[in-house]
Amino acid sequence: MIFDRQILPQIIQRLNSMPVVALLGPGQVGKTTLAKQIQNIKNPDCIYIDLESSEDLNKLNQAESYLTERSDKLIIIDEIQRMPELFPILRSVIDKDNRNGRFLLLGSASPGFLAKSSESLAGRLSYFELNPFKYSEVSSQFDFKKLWLRGGYPKMLLAKNDEISYKNRNDLIKNYTERQLSLLGLFASPVLLRNLIQMLSHIHGKVLNYSDLSRSLGIDIHTVKRYIDYLEYSFLIRRLQPYYVNVSKRLIKSPKIYFRDSGLFHTITGVKNVEDLEGCYQKGNSWEGFVIQQIIAQLKPDITPYFYQTQDGAGLDLVLIKGNLPVLGIEIKYSNTPSSTKGNTISSQDLGNIPVLIITPSVNEDYLLNNTKVVTSFTNSFGHLKKLEFIY
Repeated sequence: MIFDRQILPQIIQRLNSMPVVALLGPGQVGKTTLAKQIQNIKNPDCIYIDLESSEDLNKLNQAESYLTERSDKLIIIDEIQRMPELFPILRSVIDKDNRNGRFLLLGSASPGFLAKSSESLAGRLSYFELNPFKYSEVSSQFDFKKLWLRGGYPKMLLAKNDEISYKNRNDLIKNYTERQLSLLGLFASPVLLRNLIQMLSHIHGKVLNYSDLSRSLGIDIHTVKRYIDYLEYSFLIRRLQPYYVNVSKRLIKSPKIYFRDSGLFHTITGVKNVEDLEGCYQKGNSWEGFVIQQIIAQLKPDITPYFYQTQDGAGLDLVLIKGNLPVLGIEIKYSNTPSSTKGNTISSQDLGNIPVLIITPSVNEDYLLNNTKVVTSFTNSFGHLKKLEFIY
């Protein structure tokens, strides 16, 4: 079963206006499948090169001449993070023939990780990130509860049953700790990495304290930060940054940590099915992380997500910033009967009396809590965000 990915038209548009487009995302998220769809749309005769294939690597022994001789075709290069020395060669090839739509690069590392390698392509390269499935992409076949339980990796969501899905996700986590991270340059004990991931699962949705992790793991704080950098580079986690401008307030200034895919988070915490999820003490934090990921995955480039939290405990789970101004606060509740809290009200006032959207799993209909707070369901929330032109 193949679902339409909403990012596809944007990638086609950029290929029509840029020489190089990079499609980045974690392994098994569907980059190759999407690239083949692009191939059929753009040019069925385009060339696909997989840098994990020794045969394809041999084709690039004389990379500049090989790529130059095929300048009339779209060339798709998969696993680009395995060959960063290719970037200067791509620049040379493009400078000889600066047509748009020359290369589509697929990679399993974030733009931050590839930044130094791709400096030579400045002005010639446009990045896109392919996230696990968004609800809007699969809603015709799955309800949001299954997406929340299993996460958005295609193989995991489409598995025949929860047990197979759980096993697939466990295999993916093992691949992260034993293979994927070392390919990005992190040479660390898989046991230590698994312990770190386990510890991070306990603080999912909470403020990150590097010192606590350092003491628990018995390694120095700089090493902890470096390991977490790599977990973020490989799209396993997200560090959501705090928003702070009002210097007169005592604000939290450390990031919050979230696992980007709810299915992987559930696997790490031993949640295999709906019953396990209902009994999970981190159910509320899991729901919060799931909703945050679903929103962030659809935000337009001019909208930046943060959280807001004071030392006194007032806060908002998500604050959307346009330019330099807060424009919307979001509070995520697992209850369908949320109440208005003083902390939300104070936070809204701190940020310029911005409106607040309170997102629940399945409240029957939207309603006002007061003149700035609207209670809505998960499925309806995207209509609000689209009306405000914050998401596509």
